[in-house]
Amino acid sequence: MNDLSLPAFQQAIKAIHGAHSRFVKRVHVLEQFQGDPLWRGDVLVFDLLDHPRAPRCYVWELDGEVTAILHDPIVDSAREAVRTALSEW
Repeated sequence: MNDLSLPAFQQAIKAIHGAHSRFVKRVHVLEQFQGDPLWRGDVLVFDLLDHPRAPRCYVWELDGEVTAILHDPIVDSAREAVRTALSEW
């Protein structure tokens, strides 16, 4: 998981959300359902430098697919970003 380089993640953020970004940190997330692991991995947190609405973006890669979720009042952490993505799958 997250086999891409930081510049590759930044390019993905630019392509998906049209914003330049700066790496902030890596957060390990373990999302469980009834005690069983549902999703486990590292989420990279980037500050967005020029996005009109969102100050941050939560990004990860799994099997070659990049997921980039914007920070908002509901999605305010790496864990909430994963939960949002899981609800859309």
